[in-house]
Amino acid sequence: MPSLAGRARLHLECRGVVQGVGFRPLVHRLASELNLSGEVENGPGVVRMQLEGERPALDAFLQRLPLQLPPGARLERLDPLWLPAPGGPGGGPPAGVRILAGGAERLGIDLVAASLVADRAPCRACRAELADPADRRFGYPFISCCDCGPRFSIATAEPWTRAHTTLAPFPLCPACRREFEDPSDRRFHAETIACPACGPRLALLDGSGAPLAGSAAGDGASPAALIRSCSDLLTAGKVLALQGVGGFQLLVDATNVAAVARLRRRKRRPAKPFALLVAEAETLAPFCVIDAAERRVLADPAAPIVLLRRRLAATDALPGVAPGSPSLGVMLPASPLHHLLARAFGRPLVATSGNPSGEPLCTDPLEALERLGGAAGEPIADAFLVHDRAIARPLDDSVLQLIDGRPALLRRARGYAPEPLVLPAGPGGVPDGVVALGGDLKSAPALALDGRLWLAPHLGDLGEGRLLSRLADGLAAIERRWGGRLTRIVCDAHPGYLSHQLAAGQPWPRQTVQHHRAHGLAVLAEHGLPFPLLAVTWDGLGYAPAPAADGGAQLWGGELLLLGGPGAPPCQRLVALRPFPLPGGERAMAEPRRAALGLLAAAGSWALAHPGARHSLAAFAAGEQRLLLQAIASGCNSPLSTSVGRLFDAVASLLDLVQVQSYEGEGGLRLEGAAAAAPPKPGRWPLPLLPPGAVATGATARGPTLGWLDWEPLLDALLAAIAAGTPPALCAARFHHTLVEALAGTATLAAGAGGVPVALAGGCFQNRLLLEAAIAALRARGLRPFWPEVVPCSDGGLALGQVWAASGPWADPAGAPTTGWSAPEPYPPHVPGRAGSHPLDPGPAAAGGA
Repeated sequence: MPSLAGRARLHLECRGVVQGVGFRPLVHRLASELNLSGEVENGPGVVRMQLEGERPALDAFLQRLPLQLPPGARLERLDPLWLPAPGGPGGGPPAGVRILAGGAERLGIDLVAASLVADRAPCRACRAELADPADRRFGYPFISCCDCGPRFSIATAEPWTRAHTTLAPFPLCPACRREFEDPSDRRFHAETIACPACGPRLALLDGSGAPLAGSAAGDGASPAALIRSCSDLLTAGKVLALQGVGGFQLLVDATNVAAVARLRRRKRRPAKPFALLVAEAETLAPFCVIDAAERRVLADPAAPIVLLRRRLAATDALPGVAPGSPSLGVMLPASPLHHLLARAFGRPLVATSGNPSGEPLCTDPLEALERLGGAAGEPIADAFLVHDRAIARPLDDSVLQLIDGRPALLRRARGYAPEPLVLPAGPGGVPDGVVALGGDLKSAPALALDGRLWLAPHLGDLGEGRLLSRLADGLAAIERRWGGRLTRIVCDAHPGYLSHQLAAGQPWPRQTVQHHRAHGLAVLAEHGLPFPLLAVTWDGLGYAPAPAADGGAQLWGGELLLLGGPGAPPCQRLVALRPFPLPGGERAMAEPRRAALGLLAAAGSWALAHPGARHSLAAFAAGEQRLLLQAIASGCNSPLSTSVGRLFDAVASLLDLVQVQSYEGEGGLRLEGAAAAAPPKPGRWPLPLLPPGAVATGATARGPTLGWLDWEPLLDALLAAIAAGTPPALCAARFHHTLVEALAGTATLAAGAGGVPVALAGGCFQNRLLLEAAIAALRARGLRPFWPEVVPCSDGGLALGQVWAASGPWADPAGAPTTGWSAPEPYPPHVPGRAGSHPLDPGPAAAGGA
């Protein structure tokens, strides 16, 4: 150890978000100011530096480095290594630091990139230059600097350097080279810089790939002329395919009803909400409520889609953009090209993914022309604005909403991936050497290594074969690079999941984790919560293995779980929604009318004959309805489920909001949209808690230990309200309020006086009305609610919980049932007169009337 005086050498390995954010230029500047010498180098997953100078100057460097980080950088704890200076005190090399880049680790469209950072929207300084006619980059669509620009989307290798990106074919011109090499310039070692003289260029093409006719958009036209031509096309109602940051987007004028309808027909997306692109948030102020926190997150460098509440007086504005939704998804420009186009057009633009619905994103102009340009039939796009800076990997737009004043991600992709999450210690220490595959829908696998978790960007539905192949390729890349350090692969317990089957073919031991346990553990891991934890896991469907003697698997989705720690069962099922059948099995997930029919049949003949059931029953042909009722009675392809998500579907059908979904979650979204239009204090209906034995079970089957939430009194009240002509909005609001009161009441019973934290997890909590009301109700009862924020509450966050399940000595490597897993339960007969039998049941006086 050198003395605190005289010369010394300092070796540092810096981790965190330290590449692609101007970190090496910062080191160079600080070292120069302190008369230090040495070198700083980007390496795989790390920035290494070795500095030499006077010991007090090196100490000052260590103090100042974490305090002067550039925007977007994050530095983990430093562990300095002190070395004696060569040659002893005095002398030494001249001041100055060389900036280097290590050897290349090639990337494909990898799921994980340990060295790289997320793409960033244009910074304030670049936007000012973009709009300045005196600046040489005025109107240049690819302007960037150390603080902004493409990163993960264009990287072809690690570590970060221009030669390892798709900008490698564009050598810097003399003017850009001077900026790049000048330590006093803000573009010093900015790897993505370019200008009109040396950088990528735009082209506007027709569906055949030829330059679009007309002098303004001809071959070699200026960016300004091309932008004007695009604006004219959009004004004329045309569909424009735009080569964006992580893939193509389809744009139309959001105020043109016919153009929006045309895009829906061509894209085969009849009702799913579209996102909007605007140059400034104020553009949507007449349509949406936008608070200060939402303005801040809209302007974040990640440029996510932010869900903004629609104004009640403007729910019919922008028709066709988001039918039935209580929110509009809005984003500000994610690139200079988006800025130029949004400003030139001046009105809201629909900006949706550039792909036929259900297929992967287009990333290459030739691919886009083939898949979007009509090679297989009617074109989706009328024109294509493309460029010659290749996209290295597809990245969807990220989506979030503000909950309790804080961002909560619903889809984590562009702008957030691939940056890691720092993991706290679990029961078995910090998770390490684990690959987790998440689920099949909203697939987002993860790698846990060295105390960090890299959550892959949103892939989508693995049922699309190309996405499953991408997941397999990503796992192969992980094996090549880190295979020797990995100890296990974790997946969902559902044996029919493609991810489950893919995991079985990997070279690491496989562990399975029950779906809803993973949902709860994801919240625990994100917030660093201790055990035990109550987890309300409400979603569409999740597989819960049960012993064969208990009759097989149960499809869960409406559970209150107690997650234990060392010395306690890993998972105990305390409360569940009373099961009801789903005729047609998987088809019932897409047809709310089937969930409604199952609910009515489970209640009995009184419900099927009730006039309030007319909308759902009329959605079937007479013969079809009869066959489905026979299937339910015989148990043929009519599995029982405790799913709150399917209960949402059933109620949406009974209210005639949707009978057959055109996209996943449509029933729940339309129900939320209807409820958002209801007056305050709508009242609620009964949702009592039946004792555990009130639902008949098999010889060895175990139900929830506290009891079943019985939906039948709620159904009775709902049918009566429908028959009496109560507006659907009021019925939808009462339904939400009923669920919230039941949630808070059962959590209070389960928590007792222990103050156990409560996690709210699962896809149903994408519903902002439900989530915010649940948070308020739990707090009113003195409980501490937590919910996912940095990972999605849906299956997009499952991988984090799976990693956590694999991290402790209590983890079950075989994925076998543990204490509290229950078998399928038959639904009980109708039991009249139960209102008011339990503290959670408000009885007739509190039911809010019909």
